[in-house]
Amino acid sequence: MLTATACNKQAEHPNTPPEMIEVDLSINPENAKPNEPVVFEAKVTQGKEVVTDADEVVFEIWRAKDEKHTKIEVKHAENGIYRLEKNFPKEGTYYIISHVTARDMHNMPKKEFVVGKPSEPEINNEKESMDEMNMEEHDPSTEGH
Repeated sequence: MLTATACNKQAEHPNTPPEMIEVDLSINPENAKPNEPVVFEAKVTQGKEVVTDADEVVFEIWRAKDEKHTKIEVKHAENGIYRLEKNFPKEGTYYIISHVTARDMHNMPKKEFVVGKPSEPEINNEKESMDEMNMEEHDPSTEGH
């Protein structure tokens, strides 16, 4: 009972950290035809509240294995949704990251989509490279040798 009381008081405390912002990124259609409009939407929420006052929403879009990434700033449309409509003349596999900064937080979901015929996708080895970095930084098997 004492623990429950402490939890309730803590929940009412104004210094409790706010809930994280959530970003639901959608692509319609996920398999588009060349020069057909593709609609990207990032629905931003914090708990049950829609976020209409994000500091910045930027969609970063690129074709797989392409060095050039296009970054487009997007404004609030309605109900916490930040929307972009774009055509892609070149077939292939594409990626989008929505960079959302709101209420002193950042969230950046990434999705893959295809225009026409898919091209060779990028290999997602972020986790592998992170594991390798951790191994290089501290490898207990090499200590004392």
